[in-house]
Amino acid sequence: MSTDVILTSDIHEQMAVHQPKQRGKAGGFLHHTNVLTGSALGIILSVVTYAIGSKLVPWGTQNEDYSQVGLNALVGATYVAWVIGFMIGIGAFAGPVRWMMGHDITHDDSEYMAGKGQGKWKYWKYTTDHKVVGLQYLVMALVLLGFGGFFAMLIRTELGVTWSEVFDPNFYNSIVGTHGIVMIIAMIIVIAGPLGNFIMPLMIGARDMAFPRLNALSFWLLFAAVPPLLSNLLLGGIRDGWTVYQPLGTQAPIGMIGYQICIITFAFSTGIAGVNLITTIVTMRARGMTWNRVPIFVIGILAAAIMGLVWFPMFQYSQVLAFSDKVVGSSFFIPQEGGSVWLYENLFWLLGHPEVYVILVPAMAGLLELMVVFLRKPLFSYKVAVAGIAGIVGLSSVVWVHHMYMTGWAPSAGYPFMLSTELISIPFGFLVLVMLGTMWRGKVWGRLPMMTVYAVLWCNIIGGITGVYLSDVPVDQYMHGSMFVVAHFHFMLMGVGLFGAIGTIAYWFPKMTGKMLNERIGSIGFWVAFFAFQVTFGSMFIAGLQGQPRRVLQFDNAFEISNWVSTIGAYMIGVGMLIFLYAIITSWRTGTIAPANPWGSKTLEWQTETPVPLDNFPVLPVVTSDPYGYGVPDPYDAIERKMTDENVKVGA
Repeated sequence: MSTDVILTSDIHEQMAVHQPKQRGKAGGFLHHTNVLTGSALGIILSVVTYAIGSKLVPWGTQNEDYSQVGLNALVGATYVAWVIGFMIGIGAFAGPVRWMMGHDITHDDSEYMAGKGQGKWKYWKYTTDHKVVGLQYLVMALVLLGFGGFFAMLIRTELGVTWSEVFDPNFYNSIVGTHGIVMIIAMIIVIAGPLGNFIMPLMIGARDMAFPRLNALSFWLLFAAVPPLLSNLLLGGIRDGWTVYQPLGTQAPIGMIGYQICIITFAFSTGIAGVNLITTIVTMRARGMTWNRVPIFVIGILAAAIMGLVWFPMFQYSQVLAFSDKVVGSSFFIPQEGGSVWLYENLFWLLGHPEVYVILVPAMAGLLELMVVFLRKPLFSYKVAVAGIAGIVGLSSVVWVHHMYMTGWAPSAGYPFMLSTELISIPFGFLVLVMLGTMWRGKVWGRLPMMTVYAVLWCNIIGGITGVYLSDVPVDQYMHGSMFVVAHFHFMLMGVGLFGAIGTIAYWFPKMTGKMLNERIGSIGFWVAFFAFQVTFGSMFIAGLQGQPRRVLQFDNAFEISNWVSTIGAYMIGVGMLIFLYAIITSWRTGTIAPANPWGSKTLEWQTETPVPLDNFPVLPVVTSDPYGYGVPDPYDAIERKMTDENVKVGA
């Protein structure tokens, strides 16, 4: 007996990982950093940069298009100083600096960085725990959706009157462009950010993400990217829509530089997050979790990360070159100096359309994940769902040109890209068919997450069919640039993406917050928003068919009724979303304490306690089957019942 103990002790000593010497208090410099120090240092460094630069830069230097090169360079340097200063102040470079000094991070340092013992203050710091990062992403997504929704209300207020001007035309155009890019960023992160970080590692049985410090870096880069974007409204705005086509972007006010810095920084954030998500899923799955046992939501997150990692750099490249034209005076996109506007359009849309699927695939995969729980049925044809997601990833790379049918670029490419755009509806249709197959003859547990599935299916059908129309060159010639297009992509991005996010967040809310969502209030908000959404964008379809162009301040009397109806509907969407937000905030603060597994789900994230401990699982799980075995007898349960029955007989 004693020999066994000695041998075990010796083995543990041999297997123990050598720990570097602890230098000072665990966490070191990070004890003094948080979002306030980051913001303060970012502001100080940007002010100093502006003050010094204003003494050195020749303000009067102008391009042929009369944009002030000196002022643009100064503003660009100021924005860059904000990002760098903020990241230093938040503690993003503490790890690399310690490494260069030869001071390795100890286990105690890592636990401090993960937020151990810091209480709620950890949510305002450079914290590496994937659960903290997930909640940080959730709050950021809600804030961005709030800004985007507010700008939408301003747009509909202007369009609610026919000839009167509520806003200056330039300011109105700036609102339209800012609304577009804010909502795009919000929709990209609203599922992949909170749920990809908080839930996905739990679903695969991991302790954390593969690169915890990079996980924190990805969020705080996103945080640093937001102020430059929102500040554009104070500096002349972005008046050319969220696409900011060149060379209009180069000729725009200096507010354009804030947009460019935001996109460049955000692309770094998504690239880092994508590498982290992919590495975690590929290398850190629990023992026994083979690829045919991976939950479908994890496959959706993996697909979105791959598409983002491949295509987001294209958007970043376009803005780096545009930033150079704006600040340095280069001519990548200025035709009269040898530049090419076609280069910009292709770079932009190489991301612009795959980005749609970066939003939609996690939403659809999340709904498939929760459907099996509320229907108590196995997922109908898991392999077809995976094939559909794989098909979307592949075909998303060959559809971007349908955005340029009317530009005159490569007319002969129109019909091949028309075919590829129509083809991508097939793998997306696979996901819809898997949904319908799973619902077939199921006994529905009518909770809020399940109700969003029906809403998303409705919007998916309308958005999908109208998308097929717009993929055809002859139809696009008539519909291009009309409110019909606006209605179509809102049915996909909001009707599928945002309503899908509401369903998935409502489903995983108990695990993320430790509280049950008030479904009565949440359901009222959701259904108000859903029915108002049909009114708003259904009316836009009619206005588009009548010929109303998008991005216009004033319009003919013929479109008056359609715009009134859309404006009333938009205000009601706002009311519904505020009610749902109220349900989230009040439930999070004072809601009913959630049990570990309120839905009776079989996936791993529900098999650990709530709130989730720092290390996630006391013992790493071993997977022996797929997570969708509802209605299939479990042999271990049968053995347990038999033993229980025998014990009862013996006791009798």
